[in-house]
Amino acid sequence: VQLVESGGGLVQAGGSLRLSCAASGFTFDDYIIGWFRQAPGKEREGVSCISSADGSTYYPDSVKGRFTIFSDKAKNMVYLQMNSLKREDTAVYNCAVEPVLMENRGKYYNLCRASMGTGMDYRGKGTQVTVSS
Repeated sequence: VQLVESGGGLVQAGGSLRLSCAASGFTFDDYIIGWFRQAPGKEREGVSCISSADGSTYYPDSVKGRFTIFSDKAKNMVYLQMNSLKREDTAVYNCAVEPVLMENRGKYYNLCRASMGTGMDYRGKGTQVTVSS
């Protein structure tokens, strides 16, 4: 499994960035894919998740209304549109993917929500996002 993130950079508070994740090397027919971030000295935090099966999404309160995850399955790409950025959004952002087991199919929202805390099986190296005041 290979996940390669891009699109990070330096942006002023209130600005926007779009992160991209190129996914390859897996043949899961049902999976969840998401974005996580980690700032220095802080725990990893899940910031968004989307189901490949039905497009269900989940966002924690910290980013709800500001971040949007969407995918282009034909291109094997997942994106994170980040608007109204704040200094506290500064972190390394990774995308990650996890196959959905047969017994969990249909429970995508709950799987996404749970994965925000537990992480996912495969993740990329990340891209740095820095928000300045």
